[in-house]
Amino acid sequence: MKTSAVKRPAQSAGGEMSSRFLSFVDDPAFPCVGSKAALARDAIQTQEFARLGHRANDVPLLDALVEFAAGIDDAPEDDTTVHSFVALFDGPTDADERRFEAMLWSQLQRLHDVDAGRGTAWAADVSRDPDDPRFSLSLAGHPFFVIGLHPGASRLARRFDWPAMVFNSHRQFDRLRQDGRYAKMQAATRARDLALQGSLNPNLADFGTAPETRQYSGREVEAGWTCPFHVRKPR
Repeated sequence: MKTSAVKRPAQSAGGEMSSRFLSFVDDPAFPCVGSKAALARDAIQTQEFARLGHRANDVPLLDALVEFAAGIDDAPEDDTTVHSFVALFDGPTDADERRFEAMLWSQLQRLHDVDAGRGTAWAADVSRDPDDPRFSLSLAGHPFFVIGLHPGASRLARRFDWPAMVFNSHRQFDRLRQDGRYAKMQAATRARDLALQGSLNPNLADFGTAPETRQYSGREVEAGWTCPFHVRKPR
């Protein structure tokens, strides 16, 4: 299995995180069938970074997402491959769910701030309001759904040896909905997650019915939780 070339801004793990992540997805118990399909087609792109929260990560990570998004937008309409970009961070490995949640949103905010500072407009096909059910994170003008993983996650499907963020394209999800694959993959993933954990993730909701930001960190957030992310005007 080939992975992307690994850039190393300060204290990278030299490829071990990437290898372990692909093995994590390949484990028979791992529930996400979309990730398994991407793995089978060599469509999981990994890149390793310094500790989550290190500002040296910001520009290299955004640049990698710019390239990743361009590849998806340039793909033929009949391309059925599901691609994922995975940012892997060399620590911290001792964060609880609240600390990881704060660090995840701080990282996403900084990525957006750099993106807006470059003059990049928000993706026109999703909401800019993080508490709107039609919101998706826009980077490089492309809408993403983000999945956070870390060693302290209560959900087994989110419990990985290092902090990680998986960036999935909402435009890919839209194509999957149109051809009927999304509902089948979602049902299969939820059934597998139930078998693994003994319960469904309480944050789960279909796109457009609840803010997807509630799902990003993996923590079971409170009913009155509001997203700490703030959208900036492009410069």
